Amino acid sequence: MSSETPAWGIEPVPERLRVLGFLDTTLLWGNLSISLLVIVLGAFLVPALTLRDAFLAILVGALIGNLMLGLAGMIGADTRVPGMVQLRATFGHRGSYAPTVLNVVQNLGWSTFELIIISTAAAALSDRVFGFEARWLWALIFGAIAVGLGLLGPIGFVRRYVKKFAAWAVLISIGYLTWWVIDKSNLHAFWSAPAEGGLTFGQGVDLVIGSVISWTPLAADYTRFTRNRRSAFWGTGLGYFVPTLWCFGIGCLLVLARNIATPEEIPAAVLAGSAGILALLALTVDESDEAFADIYSTAVSIQNVLPRASQRLLIVLVGATATIGAIVIDLRNYETFLFLLGSVFVPLFGVLLADWLIAAWLIGFGLYQWLSPQGPNWWTDAVSHLSPGHSAYTASLPSFAAAFALGALGALWHRRGRTAPARA
Repeated sequence: MSSETPAWGIEPVPERLRVLGFLDTTLLWGNLSISLLVIVLGAFLVPALTLRDAFLAILVGALIGNLMLGLAGMIGADTRVPGMVQLRATFGHRGSYAPTVLNVVQNLGWSTFELIIISTAAAALSDRVFGFEARWLWALIFGAIAVGLGLLGPIGFVRRYVKKFAAWAVLISIGYLTWWVIDKSNLHAFWSAPAEGGLTFGQGVDLVIGSVISWTPLAADYTRFTRNRRSAFWGTGLGYFVPTLWCFGIGCLLVLARNIATPEEIPAAVLAGSAGILALLALTVDESDEAFADIYSTAVSIQNVLPRASQRLLIVLVGATATIGAIVIDLRNYETFLFLLGSVFVPLFGVLLADWLIAAWLIGFGLYQWLSPQGPNWWTDAVSHLSPGHSAYTASLPSFAAAFALGALGALWHRRGRTAPARA
C-alpha cells in the first residue's frame, strides 16, 4: 500500500506509515491555525473587551488550549488510532459512540462554518473583480475542493499540498494582512479605549480555548501518522499556538481600525487594501485546509461506529452535507456554537487524559454550563435559572479540572480494585 494512502481506516497505523516528522506536523497545524475563521473571532472580543484584556485573553486561552491540543496529539502518536477509537479504552466500545456522535456533529458544524467563511470571502472577491457574488456557487466549488483534499489523506495533504503550495501562499497573505492592519491602526488610542461590555474576560478566554480545544478530538486522526510522541506534542502545540496569537490579534485590530460592526464584514474590508485581492485570494484558498480537516475527521469518526463503511464515500457525503449547510446557515449563529463546543469537549478531554468514566465528563459539562450557560435558546432558558450568572472568570478551567480530578480518582480506585485481589 502506498505511503500516501488516503483511506487508512481505524486500525493502528503501522510503522511504515508513521512518516510525518516535527516539521511536517508543525506545518500541518500551523496551516490549520491560520484562518479567516480565527481572524473573524477577534470581532467577538473587541470592543466588548479593552484591547489589553482581549490580548491577555488570547494569550491565556491560547496557552491553555494548545497545551491540551499538544497532549492530545501526543496521545495520538502513542495509540496510533483515531481520536474516537481512543475513547474505547475509557468508555468501552459502545460507550465511545456517544462522544463520537457529538464529534461528528461538531465537525460538521466546523466544516459548514469554514465553507461559509470561504464562500463569503470568495463572493466579495468575485463581486470586486467580476461584478457578481453567487455565494452559493463558491460554496459548491470550495466544498468540492475540500472533498478532493480529504481524499488525499493526511500524508498526501501535508506533502503534496501544504509543503508545495499552501504554506507559502499563507505566509505571504498573512504577512500582507499584518502590515495592512497595523498601518491603519492607532495603537495608542486603541489601547486606552474603554470596553463596551457584553463579554467578560473569562468568557473571552473561553472563546479562545473553545476555538483550539475543538481540535483535540481530531488531533490523533493526524498525529497517528507521526514518527514519535515528541514530534506530535511539539509540532501540534507550537504549530497551532503561534498562528492563533497572530490571527486573533489581527482580527481585534481589524475590527477597531475599520470600524467593522459584524464578523461577516471582514472579507469586504480586506479587499479595500491595495493588494487585498491577492491576500484574500490566498487566504480563501488556504481556508480549504480547515474544511479538509473537519471533513476527513468526520469520516474517520463515523468509521468508529461503522468500521466497514468506505472512507472515500463518507468523505464525499460529509462534504456534500457541509456544503448544503454553508448555503443555508447564518454566520451570526457561530459564537453560541463555539461556546457550546467548549462546554462539551473541555471536560471530555479531562476524562480522556485521566482515563476513567463518563460520569466525570458529565459532571465537567454540568459545571461548565452552571458557570456559563451556552447553547441554543431552549437550552439556556432551561438552565439559566440554575446558574449563578456569567462569571468574570473562565468556565473552561473549572470544568476541565473537575473532570480530570474525578477521572484521576476513579482511575486510582479502579487500579487498586484490580490489584487487591491479585495480592490476596
